[in-house]
Amino acid sequence: MSSYKLLKNIFVDTIDVDEYIELESALYSYNTLFDSISRPLKMILLFGRPGTGKSVLLNRIYQNLKYQREIHYFDAPSIEPREFFRKFFKLVTLKELPKNTEVNFTTLIDYCKSIRGKREITILLDEAQMYDEQMLEKIRVLSDTGAIKFVISIHKTQNEDLIAKEHFQTRIWETIELRNISKEELKTYIHKKLLKRNYFDIADTIKDKHIHLIYSFTKGNFRECNKVMFKIFEIYEYYEAQPHYKIEPKKFSTKFIEMAAIRLGYIHV
Repeated sequence: MSSYKLLKNIFVDTIDVDEYIELESALYSYNTLFDSISRPLKMILLFGRPGTGKSVLLNRIYQNLKYQREIHYFDAPSIEPREFFRKFFKLVTLKELPKNTEVNFTTLIDYCKSIRGKREITILLDEAQMYDEQMLEKIRVLSDTGAIKFVISIHKTQNEDLIAKEHFQTRIWETIELRNISKEELKTYIHKKLLKRNYFDIADTIKDKHIHLIYSFTKGNFRECNKVMFKIFEIYEYYEAQPHYKIEPKKFSTKFIEMAAIRLGYIHV
C-alpha cells in the first residue's frame, strides 16, 4: 500500500476517541463539560459551528464516564418520536417496551419523577438541531422532572435555533461554545496526528508557511483541516504513481496545498 494512502487515511474525519488529539482548547472544553455534568444541572447546551469537535467531545466524555455513572450517548437523532421514546423508555425503566406498544408520555413523566433522587441519569444528545420543536419541548419537560440531565449539542447557525427560543433558553443552566482552533493549535493538531503514527519525517517537512496557508483556507476548523490534509496526500498519492514525476520526500509541497484548495473549492480559478 502506498505510504501516501496511509497518510491520507490519518485525516479521515472520525469521532473515534483513539484518534483524539489533546489540545489546550479541547482540554478546557472537556473539563468544563465534565464539571457541568458533575453538578446538579438539568440542561447543558453544547454548541458550535460544524467541524469544531462537538461529536468528538461528546463521544470522549461518554467513553470516559460510561463505567462510572449512568450516561447514554444518542449519537444519531431519532427523527421519529416513537423511536426516540422507545429507546428512552428502555434506558430509564431498564425494561423493553412490548412490541406494538406506544410510550405514554404522561406515564413516562410520572416514572421519571418517581426515580428523582434515586438515580442520576445523563443523556448526551448529538445533532439536536435535527429534532423538531415538539420533540425539543418534550425533552425540556423530561428535564424538568429533575431525574434526567440532558447535554444538548447543536450547530451554531446564522439563524435562530429552536433551542435558542425564549421558552427553551431559560431552562439551559450551562452553555459551552466550541470554536475553531488557533493557528498554533492547528500546527499542533497536524503534527500530533502524524507523530501518533510515527511519521516524524513528514511532520518535520510541514513548516510554519504551510500551516499559515492551510489555516487561511480552513480557519482552524477540524473538519476542513482534515479535508485539506486528506486531499493533499491524495494528490501526493496520485503523483507518486506517475512514472515520470519525482516527489521530493524532504520537502512539503506548497503547490499541492494550493491544488487541494482548488479541488475543495477554497480557490476559484
